Amino acid sequence: MKKKRFLIGNCMDSLITHIVLIAVCIVFAFPVLWLVLASFSKSGSIYDIGGFFPDTLSLAGYKRLFTDTTMYDYPNWLKNTLFVAVLSSFLGTVLVILTAYTISRFEFKSRKLLMKSTLVLSMFPSFMGMTAVYLIMVNFGLINQLWSLILIYAAGAPMGYLVQKGYFDTIAGTIYEAARVDGATNFKVFTKITLPLSKPIIVYTALTQFAWPWSDFILPNMLLKNKDLWTVAVGLTHLDETQFTRFAAGAVFIAVPIVILYFALSKFLVAGVSDGAVKG
Repeated sequence: MKKKRFLIGNCMDSLITHIVLIAVCIVFAFPVLWLVLASFSKSGSIYDIGGFFPDTLSLAGYKRLFTDTTMYDYPNWLKNTLFVAVLSSFLGTVLVILTAYTISRFEFKSRKLLMKSTLVLSMFPSFMGMTAVYLIMVNFGLINQLWSLILIYAAGAPMGYLVQKGYFDTIAGTIYEAARVDGATNFKVFTKITLPLSKPIIVYTALTQFAWPWSDFILPNMLLKNKDLWTVAVGLTHLDETQFTRFAAGAVFIAVPIVILYFALSKFLVAGVSDGAVKG
């Protein structure tokens, strides 16, 4: 009897859990579905969409997105976004990996103080320093410069080194000791031993560093005043209500590369996060 009640209880728990998960999926998936269908609306204005979904579907929104560039040059915005995201990802990944490896493998004065300080500072929202960042960029003449975005994204990247440090902590110290006994320098140990063993965390870092500038709005909107230098996130926000289909198409198109990258590199992402969280 007790066994039967136990089985019924497990089935009820499983049923309730699945119902809750399905409900959560619907809540999160519905806006995405609505945006995708809105991007295929034949009418360009948001006011012409009847009900939740458009009555007539068309590819006109995507066509206008790449052909009608007189006022809204989406291809140029996409090029600017790609330029900033790729270089920020490269520089940010290098800085994060070097920072995490140094703190993981070397003992130096104020090491623990540095770790505690960065942990406390990372708790504050990044937008709190936007005024200071803007004044610095003004004084250095870096307003309306794509390189200013790259420098800020890359410079702020090492603050998030904890996951990478946790990953490096899981690499056995005996490997490094054996390499040093054989006469390997610190640079050779890092390039010949650490990096080949760290592909999952490098991929994870590169992708997260790419995703941030790819979709960021606050910083580009603050620093880029020239319309030709806008990124996609900034440009789309300047579309009016009559261009809503184009806005939806642009939002869907900009999300596609990130989704593809996440699915293609999911194996490395899971390994990077799980291993980095062991001692992070």
